[in-house]
Amino acid sequence: MSATYTFDIFSSLDGYGSYNSSGDWGGYWGKQGPELLAHRLALYGEEQRMVFGATTFRQFVQMLAESTEESDVRDPWVTRMRNLPATVVSSTLEGPLDWPDATIASDDAIDVVARLKKESPVPLRSHGSLSMNRALMAAGLVDRVQVTIFPVITGRTGTDPIFQGAADFDLDLIETRTLDGRTQELIYRPTLHT
Repeated sequence: MSATYTFDIFSSLDGYGSYNSSGDWGGYWGKQGPELLAHRLALYGEEQRMVFGATTFRQFVQMLAESTEESDVRDPWVTRMRNLPATVVSSTLEGPLDWPDATIASDDAIDVVARLKKESPVPLRSHGSLSMNRALMAAGLVDRVQVTIFPVITGRTGTDPIFQGAADFDLDLIETRTLDGRTQELIYRPTLHT
């Protein structure tokens, strides 16, 4: 049996998934209500393995290092995510990593995730890692795309369009929920459009 792989991403309504130079990250900061926080905490409370690309991993480590215990960066679900076992796909990072249970896999991401899907006894999840996950989707390795859409448009300040340069996909909606009356979570099963 193959482990399920979920590409979990935060997005502005206009499809941006990363923070800009002023530090605003796709509308999340200041928009995370109690339902969203409880849902994320429960989601990351499940047994699973995280998979990160090097750039996203570096960003998480830097954000956490620069934050305080009281900051939004350390929401309880982020702390729980940080304590899950993780595989970091990178040919440039070297250990030890500033993450409790992380290992480096220096092979190609497609090979790493294909192997993890065969060997992992728990589901796999990647939060962020846009270019890596676009490649994994094109290779047919992503089982679910979980998009959390925050009620913002970041047309002038948004960076990193989530699916820029991606292949074409048909999406089957398998789950949806509204959190705090304003944030949408959509979970899709992607199929490469031929």
